[in-house]
Amino acid sequence: MKTANTIINWIIQSGAIVWLFYFALAIGKPWVEGKVKTAKTTQQKEAWTLLEQVAMTAVNSLVGSDKDGDKKFVEASTQTQAYLENHGIDIDMHAVQAAVQAAYEKSPLTGQQNTESTVTTSTDGVTTSITKHDEKDPVLEAIKTAPNRANDLAEEGEK
Repeated sequence: MKTANTIINWIIQSGAIVWLFYFALAIGKPWVEGKVKTAKTTQQKEAWTLLEQVAMTAVNSLVGSDKDGDKKFVEASTQTQAYLENHGIDIDMHAVQAAVQAAYEKSPLTGQQNTESTVTTSTDGVTTSITKHDEKDPVLEAIKTAPNRANDLAEEGEK
């Protein structure tokens, strides 16, 4: 017991305990900062996922209303922004509008099947892109070019 007491007194009196705390802080600080950064990234990812879901719900809820497109867009953006603010998530209106536009184009209820939109977030901000596909429907093209038995029967009936 006397030896343990002597060692503890030496650690305190020599300043080794200060060095140990400094060393632990120097190693622990980057580790804690990395954990905080990972938590923020995860939180932002979940916020964007929620934004996409809320925007899709708002767009789908306004499909059958008797308003023109601009009013539906403004209302969907406002509803989405209000929902996020009520839940403590702060996303600027431009990002919300981009998500609503993307939801409109992805929604099966709006008939926008020939476009693809992406919303990308980074440290520089929000980037949106909309790509229009001018491809023809391959099934419809195959039906037009395939031999059709009904056409053959119609031609025989005319003879």
